[in-house]
Amino acid sequence: MAKKHVAVLMGGFSSERPVSLASGKACADALEAAGYTVARIDVGRDVSQVLAELKPDVAFNALHGPYGEDGTVQGILEYLQIPYTHSGVLASALAMNKGQAKIVAEAAGIPVAQSRIMNRFDIGNTHPMEPPYVVKPVCEGSSFGVVIVKEDQAHPPQVIVSSDWRYGDTVMVERFIPGRELTCAVMGDVALGVTEIIPQGHSFYDYDSKYVPGGSKHECPAKVSPIIYQKILTLALKAHQAIGCRGVSRSDFRYDDRQPGDGGLVWLEVNTQPGMTPTSLVPEIAAAAGYGFGELLSWMVEDASCSR
Repeated sequence: MAKKHVAVLMGGFSSERPVSLASGKACADALEAAGYTVARIDVGRDVSQVLAELKPDVAFNALHGPYGEDGTVQGILEYLQIPYTHSGVLASALAMNKGQAKIVAEAAGIPVAQSRIMNRFDIGNTHPMEPPYVVKPVCEGSSFGVVIVKEDQAHPPQVIVSSDWRYGDTVMVERFIPGRELTCAVMGDVALGVTEIIPQGHSFYDYDSKYVPGGSKHECPAKVSPIIYQKILTLALKAHQAIGCRGVSRSDFRYDDRQPGDGGLVWLEVNTQPGMTPTSLVPEIAAAAGYGFGELLSWMVEDASCSR
């Protein structure tokens, strides 16, 4: 039986365009190697017209950030009735908004850090909460715009109110959780495994730590106690289901292992469009669980649908 014609959507026009191009190329190459007919689409404002003319069997969404990860392109695909990978319109929009996603996660019994949503211009010269805390754009990915305010910092970071700020006026101010950076991949209705991310030469898992060679080390599977490991698997799947994710997602956690039991474990966010190069976190976790890169992508293509 002939394999499907897959349109790989990549690039786009968010801050994460370079990451998306890398994900898209890797996915397109692997899908071609697996026998699929692949069309590579660098997404522009005319994407609906391009897709309507191309008429692919499936759209593989390798976009990251606004327009590709927030329900926008998912809505276009629903309108065109082209089956697509990853999460649907509502789950994508919800997960992209860190504040709204936390409300849903907390209601589902998932531990989250204390936070508040603010207009960046309201932060002014007075700390919005006792340091240490983190300021992050409410609707960005890849750690763009994330600022850590340390305990001894006298004033809020002025970059937040500067004219150079490009990440929107709404920000989340969140209690800083010290400790370890952990992440868990979910595939369908199964939590695949947990990786610890250890930044190398960076204070936290920022953009360079994520994407510059040698910027971080991945410990897969994470060397935590079996109880904590299982707890992370349970919470990642619970977040995936509570927010309504489909296909593949990745939940990020902080874990302060100085706290007793699992009291130091906090869920940060769910990523509905995680990086998809062979060395990205989700493919790495999937490989440890026995799924090769091509096998993982083939599963995602066959899982694609509308009304997600």
